[in-house]
Amino acid sequence: MSDLLTYRARLAAPADAVRRALTDPGALRVWFAEHAEVELPHRYEFWGRYTPEGDAPHQRLLHADERILRFAWLLDGVETTSELELTPAGESTELTLRQSHYVFAEAMDGSSIRGVLQTFWALSIANLAAHLEGRTLLPRTDFTSADLRGELLIDAPVDRVWTSLTDSEQASAWFGYPIGIEPWVGGRYAMGGFEAGYAAKVIDLEPGRRMSVDWGPVGVSSWELDGSDGKTRLTFVQSGFDEDNPPYASWCGSVAGLSELRRFHEMADWQPIWLAVEMPAGA
Repeated sequence: MSDLLTYRARLAAPADAVRRALTDPGALRVWFAEHAEVELPHRYEFWGRYTPEGDAPHQRLLHADERILRFAWLLDGVETTSELELTPAGESTELTLRQSHYVFAEAMDGSSIRGVLQTFWALSIANLAAHLEGRTLLPRTDFTSADLRGELLIDAPVDRVWTSLTDSEQASAWFGYPIGIEPWVGGRYAMGGFEAGYAAKVIDLEPGRRMSVDWGPVGVSSWELDGSDGKTRLTFVQSGFDEDNPPYASWCGSVAGLSELRRFHEMADWQPIWLAVEMPAGA
């Protein structure tokens, strides 16, 4: 079974600006990691509470040039490989992320911290895009805490944001994956669409203001909207899970998706940053 995870994303900045954001330790501390030290071509390290197993730096630089950054990253006793490649595309840049040793089953059962790699990189790339666009960052995941909550200010009125969160067609568009939603208490919330075979359950809903969805072992996702001056403050919380094994993988994925929700509302010519996601075989 292949275990290579690949993301391709379009970033609204030239390649030299993206490379600076990826290699300048001060910039990395803003959008990526709590701590970062970089001395190319010899050292590329990051650690801290926003990094899986971030008690200390566990990276070993393998290669660095103007287009490619590749490093080994020890996670749960296994040395994985992360590679970021930049391809200039006019005033924008295509970023390709390749990550080895990702196993979908580990994301589902929480048996290894490596299970967070897919959504950790999704959230990290979304925050890189926000950093380059001059937008407020999404909440970074604190891997030392079981308090999973955050908020996001969206420059759009509450009714529009509510519709985009509860209408299947709009939610599927900004999330980039089919979502079937029955917006009433007892209704289904189905990642992959209603035909996917499994659906979470809507357990609380106040139209135009809040909704909670029960996902089973990974807990309950709750969204609450407050509007002011034509803008919406979205507060989101994950609760009701095993606090000894927080669902960091699903949380990172949910937060990463909200980046496109905000861009969906705030950009007249909105296009998602994501060009392709290639999952390992068997995922």
